[in-house]
This record gives sequence, C-alpha cells and structure tokens, in this order.
Amino acid sequence: MTDDKRRPGSTAPEGRDESPEEQADRRWVELLQEVRVAQTGVQILFGFLLTVVFQPRFTDLSDTDTNIYLATVVLGAVTTGALIAPVSFHRMVTGRQLKPQMVEWASRLTVVGLVFLLCTMASALLLILRVALHNAVALWIVAGLVLWFVLCWFVLPAWARRDNARTEKD
Repeated sequence: MTDDKRRPGSTAPEGRDESPEEQADRRWVELLQEVRVAQTGVQILFGFLLTVVFQPRFTDLSDTDTNIYLATVVLGAVTTGALIAPVSFHRMVTGRQLKPQMVEWASRLTVVGLVFLLCTMASALLLILRVALHNAVALWIVAGLVLWFVLCWFVLPAWARRDNARTEKD
C-alpha cells in the first residue's frame, strides 16, 4: 500500500502529491487531449458549413434559412477561434513561468468554445432539419437535442462537482 492520503472508508486517493508546476503540467496535458477531441469535431463541422454555400440548392434557401446558415458559419468561426485559442495562448506565454495561469485561461477558453460549439451545432441542426422536414417539428427536435447536450456537457459535470464538494464537507 502506498503512503498517499486516503479518505476514511475509501480506496481512492484524496489528492495528489504534486508541486504547482507538476499540477499545471498535468492539467495542461489533460486539457490538450480534451481540446483535440472538440477541435476535430469543429473542424469537420466548419469545413462542411463552408462548402454549403457552393452547392446548387443554396440559392433555393428561404431568407430565414440563409440567415440561419450565415449565423451558423459565424458561430462556427467563433467556436474555432475559442477552441484554438489555448494553443495560441500557450505559444505566446511559453517560457515565462505562467503555466498555472495559462492553464486557467486555456480552460476558460475551452468552456467558452464548448458553449459556442453547442450554439453552432444547434443552428446547423436547425438549418438541416428545416430544409429536410419543412415544418415546425425541426425546432422541437433541435430544442430536445440542445437540452441533451446541455445535460451531458454541463449539468452532469456540475452535478458531479456539487456532489464531490458535498462529500468533501462531510
């Protein structure tokens, strides 16, 4: 058995024995892995969106659908910017002993990117479903999917954090 700290009645370590620099290094590597997953999805979605305007049927879109498309492309660009920002942030501050602060900012930018990714996906789904279904059911489907994404991406993690904070108090 190791000499790490354990909560009474638990086999899980209470915390890690790491310096602030080691913690920042670990958190940075974890964040990079997370961002890679999100960036891949954004790149595929954004690439698809950029090709839509060149399709012959694009001129057949209603004004509303064209506006939804334009909003979706702008949201896709904002999402791309937010999710690539941690890389730029790292490059601009590397070697200046700012890694803990950089990790915090990169983490915040990633969350912002995820919020914009949710908006991008919702508007892309709305456009696609409006064109495919030609009725108001599209809006209800998108609303349900947005609720699902919010639950998976934000509510469940917040619930886990709250539950963990409550457990640590006891």
